Amino acid sequence: MFRHIEPYPGDPILTLNESYFADPRSNKVNLSIGVYLNAAGKMPVMRAALKAEQAMFEHLGTRPYLPMEGDAGFRRTACELIFGADHVALQEERIASVQTLGGSGALKVGADFLKRYFPQAGIWVSDPTWDNHHGIFAGAGLPVGLYPYYDAASGGVDFAAMLDCLKRLPAGDIVLLHACCHNPTGADLSAAQWRALAVLMRERGLLAFFDMAYQGFGAGVDADAFAIRHFAEQGIALLVASSFSKNFSLYGERCGALNIVCADAKQAATVLGQLKAGIRRIYSSPPTHGARIVAAVLGSDELQAEWRAELETMRLRVAAMRQGLHEVLRQRCPQADIDYLKRQTGMFSFTGLSVQQVRRLREEHAVYLVDSGRICLAALTEENITVTADAMAQVMR
Repeated sequence: MFRHIEPYPGDPILTLNESYFADPRSNKVNLSIGVYLNAAGKMPVMRAALKAEQAMFEHLGTRPYLPMEGDAGFRRTACELIFGADHVALQEERIASVQTLGGSGALKVGADFLKRYFPQAGIWVSDPTWDNHHGIFAGAGLPVGLYPYYDAASGGVDFAAMLDCLKRLPAGDIVLLHACCHNPTGADLSAAQWRALAVLMRERGLLAFFDMAYQGFGAGVDADAFAIRHFAEQGIALLVASSFSKNFSLYGERCGALNIVCADAKQAATVLGQLKAGIRRIYSSPPTHGARIVAAVLGSDELQAEWRAELETMRLRVAAMRQGLHEVLRQRCPQADIDYLKRQTGMFSFTGLSVQQVRRLREEHAVYLVDSGRICLAALTEENITVTADAMAQVMR
């Protein structure tokens, strides 16, 4: 019955992660998957989240299903974190908000919604983008196109080429945008570029779909949401998929949200109803535990302040690892152009290493990067930064 089914080649990132754990070498370094590790090389438990969780355990009761749209407290506080509590769209109740199974679940629910109600639209993603964007949107039946984004020569954004492509798209098409900490390149738009892009998308009648998996790891919690807030203020229809895996260190709890900014409250209520219907067709309702942690932290002034302070410490540590790798590489390989490390932001950078160089890193030095050359700086530590720089210098010579 199942002879016609072809083997699954595996996800390029998750399969590589499995190879790392199977590697018997004691000096191995995993800089492939996007997780934050502390100075001890461990995934941290955030203090504010732990306090909220401990308080929850003191009042355990029955565990009913959540509504299809998710936990009300989570939805409200997540929306406030993204848009700001005083944002006009929030005050006017014109944001349809649902809790999802992580950021990937938000993208999936959004993709299904778009395919159903914008059946003629294509979606355009940056070149390059996170690999799973292609899988999620193509899997929903949306035609996926590429717009120019990364400029390898400068390590930044080729904004002119990006605008030139987008201004030629048909009205009603969808543009997938990384709100901050672009994955995989770490190259972000400036505030001025976001403003110019908003003008173009409003004039062309394009629909913005923001992916924000790293809020707080770029320039800070509120600064990282600048583009989303600005687009909403300009009256541009948009979707936002957000994740709390990284900034709450709740990876396995699968906490995410999908928010859709509409023209008015009536339209938002209609959209929310269809999002609920879509969720019912996939997984019926989301899990409770992680959402209640997030809601408790963001709903308490004291816990939110503690969480923001800890997240800022994490952000600064990633920046220090970025600077540290640049300094050691400069010593080991002075002829190499590595200044991209200082220009890019967030958890990732695009090294420019070839597939052959990346595989040499893995095979000869037990340093794991994905084949694209993306490096997860958030997994660097003081202990492995020199080992990593030495290995990179060896394959760059």
